[in-house]
Amino acid sequence: MTTPYVIDELISAKAIAARVESLAREISGFYKGTDKLVVVGLLRGSFVFIADLVRELDLPVEGDFLEVSSYGNSTESSREVRILKDLRGEIEGRDVLLVEDIVDTGHTLKHVLEILATRHPGRIEVCALLDKPSRREVDVRARWIGFEIPDTFVVGYGIDYAQRNRNLPHIGAVRFLEETG
Repeated sequence: MTTPYVIDELISAKAIAARVESLAREISGFYKGTDKLVVVGLLRGSFVFIADLVRELDLPVEGDFLEVSSYGNSTESSREVRILKDLRGEIEGRDVLLVEDIVDTGHTLKHVLEILATRHPGRIEVCALLDKPSRREVDVRARWIGFEIPDTFVVGYGIDYAQRNRNLPHIGAVRFLEETG
């Protein structure tokens, strides 16, 4: 059972849409001339972001997904990264854009980048919707970041708490309520 909470809007749907368009322009310019970019979404939290982002890219793209878990139903990372679903396609020699919902401690991203590097992509870059640099425990960076956020637990736009609130059109800060009685 989850602790009672309320959600305060942190980033509006309108601000997200504008930033996704901006990121897509930057990414399209960076990869201009690439014959087909492999866009890899980290499931499950990135699914809304990746869908919006790839529709804005002015490039030929191939989509693939990698599902990893380090949170379960908790608000804290276990730092133990498990691969639940691997890529279906080959990335050897290809340009890869890894799309992440949020970079927190950095453990998940570091682990995933190490795994993908063993598959010898041509180059691999990261685009993260959200970044919490105050929580970083390992040195990883995304080339493109949608928004830097404070150390607060967030939901919405694909990001969940105990598998809830992924469908919110905005990013909300979770405020846990004191239980009484």
